[in-house]
Amino acid sequence: EHEGKRERERESERMPTVSVGRDNLFEELGRVYTDEEFEDLCFEFGIELDDVTTEKEMVRKELGLAEGEVEGELDDEIIYKIDIPANRYDLLCLEGISRALRIFQSKQETPTFKVAQGGEVQTMRVKPETALIRPHVVCATLRGVTFTKESYKSFIDLQDKLHQNLCRQRTLVAIGTHDLDTLKGPFRYEALPPEKIIFTPLKQTKDFTARDLMEFYKTDQKLKQYLHIIEDSPVFPVIYDSNDVVLSLPPIINGAHSAITLETKNVFIECTATDHTKANVVLNTVVTMFSQYCSEPFVVEPVRVVDQFDQERVYPDLGLKEFRVNEREVCKAIGAEIGAEKIASLLRRMQLSVEPEGTTGDLVVRVPPTRSDILHACDIYEDVAIAWGYNNIVKQVPQCMTAGKEFPLNQLSDLLRGELAMIGFTEILTWALCSNEENFVAVRREHEKATAVAVGNPKTADFEVCRTSLLPCALKTLAANKDAPVPVKLFEVSDVVLVSDEHETGAKNERRLVALYSGKESGFEAVHGTLNRIMQVLGVPVDLSGEGADPNAYYWKESKEKTFFPDRQATVWFKGQQIGVFGVVHPEVLKAFDIVYPCSALEINIEPFCYDQFGNSLV
Repeated sequence: EHEGKRERERESERMPTVSVGRDNLFEELGRVYTDEEFEDLCFEFGIELDDVTTEKEMVRKELGLAEGEVEGELDDEIIYKIDIPANRYDLLCLEGISRALRIFQSKQETPTFKVAQGGEVQTMRVKPETALIRPHVVCATLRGVTFTKESYKSFIDLQDKLHQNLCRQRTLVAIGTHDLDTLKGPFRYEALPPEKIIFTPLKQTKDFTARDLMEFYKTDQKLKQYLHIIEDSPVFPVIYDSNDVVLSLPPIINGAHSAITLETKNVFIECTATDHTKANVVLNTVVTMFSQYCSEPFVVEPVRVVDQFDQERVYPDLGLKEFRVNEREVCKAIGAEIGAEKIASLLRRMQLSVEPEGTTGDLVVRVPPTRSDILHACDIYEDVAIAWGYNNIVKQVPQCMTAGKEFPLNQLSDLLRGELAMIGFTEILTWALCSNEENFVAVRREHEKATAVAVGNPKTADFEVCRTSLLPCALKTLAANKDAPVPVKLFEVSDVVLVSDEHETGAKNERRLVALYSGKESGFEAVHGTLNRIMQVLGVPVDLSGEGADPNAYYWKESKEKTFFPDRQATVWFKGQQIGVFGVVHPEVLKAFDIVYPCSALEINIEPFCYDQFGNSLV
C-alpha cells in the first residue's frame, strides 16, 4: 500500500491529473461527446484523457478491493481524469478546463479580467517580524459569489492542486480563503511566539495554542506533512482581523470562525509566501478561475497591502503581459507557412489577444493573467503549433545533411577520464555550487572573490557561489573520506564558472581537470608525473627550458600561489598562456579542510587542447 502511495505521488509530480465530473464538464462545454470524441478534443488542445472511471471505482482501486466490495454513499457519476501540462495552472479545475476548451473551439471570447474601481477596499498590514519566516502576503476579494455544490467542491480542489503543484507542498505559498462577512478589516499579518497564538482551528470546537496544534496535528494524515515548515521556528505566522479574530495559521490551518460554506457570498483570499512571484501567480489563478461566479463576472475587488517598510501595493495585478513576435519567426519555428492573420486567429483560440503592428509582419501579443506559463516568445510559438495542429504540420526532409556526433570537448574529457583511471586515480563528481568559505578563504584565495558568480538569494551557506576552481571540492571530498586507505588518488574533469565581460551572460564555463594525491608523503612527484602523462597522451611536447621557445610545447614556471607550499609549486603554460598550477598543498589549507595527511594537487584548463588536425579550436 505504501509503495502504491509513493508511486502515485511520483506520478502526480510528473504531470498533474485533474478529476472532473463528465456530465458537469459536458454541460459547461454545451454538448455531449463520446469518450473517443472528447479524447480527440483533448489531444488537439494538448492535454490527455487519462482514464474514465467513477468515484466508487477510484476508491476500490485505492483500497485494493475486489469488484463489488465498496460500500457507502459513493457516487456512480462518470469521472474524467485528465492529464494536463505541469505549468498550466489555469487547467487545474473544471472552470479552467471548460473555459479553455470553449475558447479553443471558438465558442467563447477570452474574458477580460478587471480590478474593481472605487468602493470599499480592504487593507492588510504586514508586521516586520514576518520576515523571519514567511515575508510575503497578497490578497483579493470575490464579491457576490454564488456557489453550487459542484463549484464549491471545485474551489476547494483547486486550492489542493495548487498546494501540491506550484506551491510545493505549501513551502512556497499557502492559500487561505475566508467568509468576509464574518470578519472586520483592516487585517494584519504578524509573526508571534506560538504560545501567544490562540484560536479554534477549522473543523474543531475548542481553542488551541499554536504550539498545541503542532502536537495535535502530528497524527493528522493530511496536515502532518506541513508541520515541519514552521514548527522549529521561534515565531509562527498568523493573520488577524481588527477584532483579533484569527483568520489562519499559515501554512497549516485556517480558523473555524471564517470558514467558507455554500452560503458564503463574499470570499476573502490571502496567500502567504516565501516566493512573491509564485504568490502572485497563485492568487491570480484562484481569482480568474472563480470570479465568473461573482455578481459582476470576472471583476475582482482589490486589497491594499502595506508591507514592512510602509510601502503600499494593491493586489491582484491582472494586467496583461506584452510580447512582440514576428510572422516569419513563428512560421520558421513551427515549420508551416500560415500568415499573420491566421497566426492571430490561432493565438486567440489559446486565450491570447493579438494585434498586428505595421506592415512588417510583427504581432503584439498580450497575455492574460491566466497564462502564467508564457514566459518567452517560444511559448507563443508553441501555442500557435497547438492551435494549428501538430498533425497538420507537413513532414519535410531536411535540406541539408547533418550527422550527430559527440561534442569535441566532452569527447576529450572522456578520453582523459579513461587515462587518469588507468593510472590509478578514482573519479569524483562534486557540486558546481559551494560556499565563499570553501572556494576562497579555505584555500587562501580571498583576493579572487571578484572572479566568482554569486547566487543572488542563497538558501544555505553551502551554496553561495559557482565554483571558480575544482580543487576545494576535491579537498572537501578527501576530508569526507578520512577512513580511506592511503595513498588516496582522486580526480575530476568538470566545469568551473568565471565572470567574463566578453560573454553575453556575463559569465563563462571553463572545463578543467583536477588531480589530488594524499598519502604519508606529499606525492609531489606523483602529480608532476600525472601532468607529464596527460600531456604525453595529448601529444603535446615539453619545453624543459621553461622559456616558451616552442609555441606547441608546454612548460612550467615558478609560482607563488598561497594555496601551495612555497618553492614546491609551479604554474603550467601552453602557447603563451597560463593553463594551470600544481604543487604541494599548504598546511593551512589542509587544516582548514581537516585533512591529516600531506597532499599534492594539479589543476589545469583542458580547453586549449581541444583542437582539430589543423590546430583550430573546437571549443
